[in-house]
Amino acid sequence: MPTDSCQLFLIPVTGFTRILSLPEIRLQNGTMQNNMKTTILSLFLFSTFSLFAQPDRWQQRIKYTMAIDMNVQTNQFTGKQSIQYWNNSPDTLHKVFFHLYWNAFQPGSMMDERSRRQGGIQVPKGNTQGPDWDARVKDRIINLKPDEIGYEKVAFVKMNGREQKTKLHETILEVVLDRPILPKSQVSFDLQWDAQVPLQVRRSGRDNPNSNVRYTMTQWYPKMAEYDYEGWHPTPYVGREFYGVWGDYDVTISIDKTYILGGSGYLQNASQVGYGYEEKGTTVQRPAGNKLVWKFTAPNVHDFAWAADPDFVHLSKKIRPDLTLHVLYDKTDKRVQEWNEVLPKMEKIFPFVEKHFGAYPYKQYSWVHGGDGGMEYPMTTMISGPGDGVTVHEFLHSWYQGMMGTNESLYPWMDEGFTTFAEEETLAFLNKSQEFPHEDSYNSYFALAKSGLEEPMTTHADHYNTNFAYSIASYSKGSVFLSQLGYIVSDSVRNKILLEYYRQWRFKHPNASDFVRVAEKVSGLKLDWYKEYWISSTKTIDYGIDSLWETGGATTIRLSKIGMVPMPVDVRITFKDGSSEWHYIPAYEMFGEKPAEPEQRNRKVYPEWRWTSPTYNISTGKKLTDITTVEIDPSGRMADGNWKNNKIELKW
Repeated sequence: MPTDSCQLFLIPVTGFTRILSLPEIRLQNGTMQNNMKTTILSLFLFSTFSLFAQPDRWQQRIKYTMAIDMNVQTNQFTGKQSIQYWNNSPDTLHKVFFHLYWNAFQPGSMMDERSRRQGGIQVPKGNTQGPDWDARVKDRIINLKPDEIGYEKVAFVKMNGREQKTKLHETILEVVLDRPILPKSQVSFDLQWDAQVPLQVRRSGRDNPNSNVRYTMTQWYPKMAEYDYEGWHPTPYVGREFYGVWGDYDVTISIDKTYILGGSGYLQNASQVGYGYEEKGTTVQRPAGNKLVWKFTAPNVHDFAWAADPDFVHLSKKIRPDLTLHVLYDKTDKRVQEWNEVLPKMEKIFPFVEKHFGAYPYKQYSWVHGGDGGMEYPMTTMISGPGDGVTVHEFLHSWYQGMMGTNESLYPWMDEGFTTFAEEETLAFLNKSQEFPHEDSYNSYFALAKSGLEEPMTTHADHYNTNFAYSIASYSKGSVFLSQLGYIVSDSVRNKILLEYYRQWRFKHPNASDFVRVAEKVSGLKLDWYKEYWISSTKTIDYGIDSLWETGGATTIRLSKIGMVPMPVDVRITFKDGSSEWHYIPAYEMFGEKPAEPEQRNRKVYPEWRWTSPTYNISTGKKLTDITTVEIDPSGRMADGNWKNNKIELKW
């Protein structure tokens, strides 16, 4: 505090304010240099089931063998499914659950009712207000005709050959077992079902007028619900997000032979199918008849998706001996040149992505025209267009949804937010941009925080009051979580955290605490407080420059903590001669300090700032009149919602 004997200057705060423009929420929603290393990693990941039977936390295991016969005139198919299921838990299971996602596309369903309810809620839409419903769903489900609805009707479920009692709960099929599944045991299930492909409404469907793609086949089969350390997760299909059991898929699809398919897995009979999947020089020999059988396998994934259209153009490129990239798009689409640019761009980003986020372990990846925006699945994505944002974003889901397999319903920000962060970093690399890549995510978060509609990120994905709050919290605030973590521990340490997170938790369904523990071990800092404030609350950050004064030729700067979220504070003081000083105050809760970042060569480190203290003083040996600028966090990585008081410029 200044005293009567000091020379006092109370400087009014001037500075800048970030533009709080709300970007379009991404509803449509990047190789190893040593091929031998990749081969070894792939062998490690897939060589034996036993490698995955003993993770840090037990998890179930499944193997699907499925065959369907599609009728493209009626848009219906019949399916048979055989399942091997390993109960690796210590628990005895008296029932199991299956997801029947397409039952959501019927009038009066939970998805229908919720969407129509959201249409009556007004939320910010740029500079105006508008209905909160998902623009792709709106009130379309209630208007579906009988031949436009979706359904999955299971004729029977057998366990070890014995038919079981079932109970339908719309999109969840409950199976009450006549004999329990004992811990550390294996059983087999057999199912037979009939399905009708719904008119394209959300994710799945047929005849999307925006893409002209006939079939987007996602969530198309009875999928066993996950049982983990928290119990069963029979989450109904109301709006979004998924969770599945790691396993192997053997899928056979019989369909009109004029149709071309793309999606998850490895095509096993390419010489019979052709359509660009065959090896060069191979003579394709298709069987007689009107239908063609496609046989796929997909190892160690938690889902399987595909799309089909007679007008698909198939592009492919082998970018290394063990990895082929595919693009399939409808030939009537006018963006042919953009589609043709996808593979070169994706090949370019591969080394960057693997260097920063971990190796890609599968042998193929496909970008397939279809769906209603951008939808991630193992080894594939369904995209409505070839834009850089959606192609990069959905591919990067291979890490934070495909390989991590986090429960997206409980932790959507660990999926969408981490992927958005990785997308923004990768697009900056692709475009050689020197700008701060996460600006849009910060601006979206600031808009949400000021809207009065924000909810804690611990909220279940389907239980947010508004789609507006869910979208920004999951995508933007989730991205800010990682960018701001770089501010707390340094970007270089944050990057090491992401690689260690990948190393420790791929194929193991991590939760938020698992990530934070990795971050603590790598950084050597306590970080649980960051999760509690940023994820479990809607409290905000606001630090400001309160006043400056000179005493005995030295200058004191008083900082204020106005917001409720404590943070470490970087301050840069710039002088008339062009030199600068960095002053760093750790947060009390960290019990340590981040390493000096490259630009912080002459950094002065202070004792920690206790979160109960509203002010903190720092000092420099220079006179007040030598100072031209004082700025809190010049990097812009701390999500301080009031930038007006973060920078002061002294004009002498």
